[in-house]
Amino acid sequence: MSETVDNTKIYRVELGVRSYDIHIEPDCLGRLGEAMAKLFAAPTRCMVISNVTIAPLYMDVVRSSLEQAGWQVSECILADGERYKTMESFGLIMDALMQSKLSRNEPVIALGGGVVGDMTGFAASCYRRGIPFIQVPTTVLAQVDSSVGGKTAINHPHGKNMIGAFYQPKLVWIDPKVLNTLELREIRAGIAEAIKYGLIRDAGFFEWMQKSAKAALDLNADVLGQMIHTSCRHKAEVVMADETEQGQRALLNLGHTFGHAIESMTHYSTYLHGEGVAIGTLMAARLSEQLGHAPAGTEDAIRGCYKHVGLPVEVPGFSAEQWLDAMGHDKKNVGSRIRYILLRGIGDAFLAEDVSPDAINQLIDSYRKV
Repeated sequence: MSETVDNTKIYRVELGVRSYDIHIEPDCLGRLGEAMAKLFAAPTRCMVISNVTIAPLYMDVVRSSLEQAGWQVSECILADGERYKTMESFGLIMDALMQSKLSRNEPVIALGGGVVGDMTGFAASCYRRGIPFIQVPTTVLAQVDSSVGGKTAINHPHGKNMIGAFYQPKLVWIDPKVLNTLELREIRAGIAEAIKYGLIRDAGFFEWMQKSAKAALDLNADVLGQMIHTSCRHKAEVVMADETEQGQRALLNLGHTFGHAIESMTHYSTYLHGEGVAIGTLMAARLSEQLGHAPAGTEDAIRGCYKHVGLPVEVPGFSAEQWLDAMGHDKKNVGSRIRYILLRGIGDAFLAEDVSPDAINQLIDSYRKV
């Protein structure tokens, strides 16, 4: 259920006792404490988990808001970057939670991008067998995608997000104004995840994103609000239909099988997540055309959109054996079968489990001939 009043957009994720609101409103960061006070019987203690980049920008605002609403606040500040999404960082969060002695009903708040959100959610699912957590996403990627849906995880050297849990937040509190401090590269990477929703289930939204990309890059408030709300709506609809990814939720992983492999093979040091997904989506589109599922020109249309945004479109030069080995560790696989999300065209994705290694060899060879 969606509700819009003035510049505020609220979408309800209906999951029974695990239902929660996605609240999207410019300048709402300073009212987080008030919103949380309504969620809990009485403000007590809480912990804000952030990183060294985001905390100096927004921790004071969040802490002040929480304290004014009656919360006692502790903090856990992590290093910034995908390469720190590790068991070591998870251990630091658990140490902080143990020292804070938060009880089972006292919440943790993820203040940051997808890495902070994923790790905080996973820690919340484990500490005392589960405590409440709140998502306060501060990147485009987290606001349009990762903060919604309850996927929480850390990385392992053999694969991305291989250790984790499905664990829903109590609230997703989105302030688009915090995006004003992002670097352009981070904005582009997040827009790649928004474009994904057009590719998998909404051709009209893909066309709108093509037309609105420059305004989104310029952080136009109206465009950002529409992009975030539409993306969250699509994410929520899929999650409500398939919370634990038994079927259609897997479609949200378009580009991720190849993209996660890219991140893993480059040791999470070369590409942002959205950049890896963009390249992976182009590979999935070419594979879709190669197998006769998508019409000719599908990959070119997507490539043109990504170029317009300024995303990377060149496929790294790993061997087919390296690709298959890296993708073999993907968490979406079933048994020894690698699962691919392919396209029948713009706005129409499907799950394929019968793609042969020969087809992947042919795909990788096609990049060497260019």
